[in-house]
Amino acid sequence: MGALKTMNRARHGALLAAVLLVGATGCQGPAVKPTATFHSSRLSEMDTAVTRAIDQRRLPGGVLWFEREGARHHKAYGNRAVVPAVEPMTTDTIFDAASLTKVIATTPSIMRLVEQGRIDVDAPVHTYLETFQGDGKEAVTVRHLMTHTSGLRPGIPSRPEWSGYDRAIELACAEKLLTAPGRVFRYSDINFILLAEIIRQVAGHPLNEFAEQEIFRPLGMSDTGFLPPPDKHSRIAPTEQTDNGVLRGEVHDPTARRMGGVAGHAGLFLTAADLARFARMMLNEGELDGVRLFKTETVRLMTGVQSPDAVPSRRGLGWDIDSGYSGPRGAHFPIGSYGHTGWTGTSIWIDPFSRSFLIFLSNRNHPDESGSVLALRRELGTLAAESIEDFNFTYVPGALERRATTDAAAPEQPVENVEVLNGIDALKEQGFEPLKDLRIGLIVNHTGIDRERNPTIDLLKNAPGVELIRLFSPEHGIRGVLDDKVGDTVDEKTGLPVISLYPAVPARAPGQSDADFELMALRARKPSPEHLRDIDALVFDIQDIGCRFYTYISTLGMAMEAAGEAGIQLFVLDRANPINGLTMDGPVQNRHLSFIGFHPIPVRHGMTVGELAQMFNAERDFKTDLTVIPMKNWTRGLWFDQTGLPWINPSPNMRSLTQATLYPGIGLVEYNPVSVGRGTDTPFEVVGAPYIEDGRLAEELNAAALPGVRFVPVRFTPDASVFQGRECGGVNILLTDRDRCDVVAVGVLLAQTLHRLYPEEFDLDRFQKLVGHHPTVKAIRAGKSLDEIRETWSVDLDEFKERRKPHLLYP
Repeated sequence: MGALKTMNRARHGALLAAVLLVGATGCQGPAVKPTATFHSSRLSEMDTAVTRAIDQRRLPGGVLWFEREGARHHKAYGNRAVVPAVEPMTTDTIFDAASLTKVIATTPSIMRLVEQGRIDVDAPVHTYLETFQGDGKEAVTVRHLMTHTSGLRPGIPSRPEWSGYDRAIELACAEKLLTAPGRVFRYSDINFILLAEIIRQVAGHPLNEFAEQEIFRPLGMSDTGFLPPPDKHSRIAPTEQTDNGVLRGEVHDPTARRMGGVAGHAGLFLTAADLARFARMMLNEGELDGVRLFKTETVRLMTGVQSPDAVPSRRGLGWDIDSGYSGPRGAHFPIGSYGHTGWTGTSIWIDPFSRSFLIFLSNRNHPDESGSVLALRRELGTLAAESIEDFNFTYVPGALERRATTDAAAPEQPVENVEVLNGIDALKEQGFEPLKDLRIGLIVNHTGIDRERNPTIDLLKNAPGVELIRLFSPEHGIRGVLDDKVGDTVDEKTGLPVISLYPAVPARAPGQSDADFELMALRARKPSPEHLRDIDALVFDIQDIGCRFYTYISTLGMAMEAAGEAGIQLFVLDRANPINGLTMDGPVQNRHLSFIGFHPIPVRHGMTVGELAQMFNAERDFKTDLTVIPMKNWTRGLWFDQTGLPWINPSPNMRSLTQATLYPGIGLVEYNPVSVGRGTDTPFEVVGAPYIEDGRLAEELNAAALPGVRFVPVRFTPDASVFQGRECGGVNILLTDRDRCDVVAVGVLLAQTLHRLYPEEFDLDRFQKLVGHHPTVKAIRAGKSLDEIRETWSVDLDEFKERRKPHLLYP
């Protein structure tokens, strides 16, 4: 880091003496002469990105602050409130900072005490909290808490009911470790709840008082603090609508709310201007306007990598550097920059290399939890870096290297068959111990079986000490034979009630947008509080096939959200990704979320349902008390036919591993008037329509010379689904080398070719619904080559590969 300081000073002396100030009316700026310039076109794109997200109802409004060497882009967008009345957003709006509390209040307070010699980051936690002992917790240090490597679970459950600060500390200290300390990065609010209590015990003052005295007041952060007074409530951006009205001036985080509004993980309120002052202090390595808050070495300690070498996710003390939470870094800010995000829609990213910082504050969960700024944060980070005129982000001395990935290419030699045990088999080996004394709701279908094909329903029904009281069924029903909406029913064998998580939804209202309608449909497929009230845990055991728009993972996501809200546990019995866990391909979804696109992941994601559950929990901040029962003997390069597991059709038209392999590509086109073979013996192995000339289509597709696949002209007549009873011309898709075939490219090539040959019939707007990526559709319309189309998603795909690393469970 010493070289970094020298480099920064050299760059500072070479900066151009020019400035571009945009949208800064009425804002208090830094007491430094601006010396940097921005590309105005990129700043305009940042504005467009925010307003577009508002138009798509991903957030009601927000405040942006981007600054470098005194030049800044500061602007308010949209509305501060939409219920009970509309209020325009203003640049001085006060926001619920959510998890920014961890790095703006708790972390600096800890570090002040470290500088005073009153806390040692490598001391065991029980040095300061005597009751934090037993079950191996004696080995947990303050550093483990600050790097989220303590081994503790994500949060304190809400059930059984509890309230009060002291009760929260009692529960936190009584927690058992899920893993040994220093082994796994697991983002945990409990870590920072404990840190705040350490501050209280050592300093003799609660976090809110200590941070006000030691951090906020010295830095002149006049609108920052816990428990905001009533005279500031009119400027506060409200968050979620509750039964008691909209939360305004009261912390949104349920745990912090139960604790009285002051907690180490959430509860802070602040403005963009105050946060900018904090960021300037960090860039100046501890000093602002003549006030030195920290020693230079303290700032470097906080913001350098402090997590163990064996842990892939790289964290500082409190600060995120390189993990699945690093979306605000965008595509260009170097690894070694740092930041943090908050559940309510807040984020900060600081780059000491270019001496810039980006703040975006929003209340994306107003008036409900349907908003999302994940994609917007990444886009703003990318555009911010691109707007800096005089810094070369392709060569940054002192930046960290990207760590070696675990997503290597598929092996050239065949992998020998192994005996894989799915999660249900592993659970059996454990004697169902994790579920003992729990009332269980099971989300399952016919694919929930062990290696001997014994249904998970029967296994849990007969498991000693386990009370199975309710079943939940996904699309296609509990037996996997329905190709329509699913109703509630009763399981004939066990007599248990079966609640449908794929019910019929109301028809689209006149004028209702796609986003609103799909959000309504998504919510209709979520377990209701009534169905969860008398259970202690949900168990998920369904076979996925490794494709974004296969809806079982959407059912998983909605169940996780419901479990988090209800304060109950959720167990995922993990299963093999049948099309292997190495290959990732296709665009990362950037359209609004829906039941066919629950989360921003690529078409082919290369993850198991257990790994996806961990990603959902982290990136959506569900705070679900999640436990994954992992498989045994599975490695990422295995295809399903190398596992020794019995095949069972996951859905009515997924009848073989070949069809599962082709589905991520062929399935992309089926919102159009084309048959993908439903109603034939070979779904997803044929594509056609009455208007298609089979010979010409095969010739055009084969001319692309895609590896691992050939196209044979064919005519077929489906006996169900699209074009039922009508002869279709089309192609039979022959998979000649599954390891070399880029099946997503097959789907894009089909869309390209059908749109070019039959523009009146093939609608790219319908193709957009499943591909989920506007630049891909735009490139097809423009007649771009397949390689050029791939380029439109390459950056996001590389970022996804980094995002998924913290959540991988298998080699």
